[in-house]
Amino acid sequence: MSMHRRFGSLLFAATCAFVSMSASAHAILVDSTPKPNGTLAAGHVVLVFKYNSKIDQGRSRLTLIKPDHSETVLAVAASSKLNELDSSAELSAGAYVIRWQALALDGHITRGDVPFTVVAKP
Repeated sequence: MSMHRRFGSLLFAATCAFVSMSASAHAILVDSTPKPNGTLAAGHVVLVFKYNSKIDQGRSRLTLIKPDHSETVLAVAASSKLNELDSSAELSAGAYVIRWQALALDGHITRGDVPFTVVAKP
């Protein structure tokens, strides 16, 4: 095999590996409402979880963990952007956690918790 062919084959393999690595990026949470350890006013709360890539919204999940430690799976809004999980809930004062699970379109699952506090309206 000539030097040019070897170099071309090596370059092709390196390009394929790079493209493969880029395509397999995990869905990383880049912004959320509520913010981690943030505070919201009681009442109707809009929840927005934004990721760095498109996600499979049908197989991703938001779970609300209430002050009494009970859990409720929240419905993801059909109007969510392709890189978001959006929902809403009626919340009273207390300490909450949103446990999120995002399935990237490449099949990788990422998970995390966002703790926050809801305070009574003045």
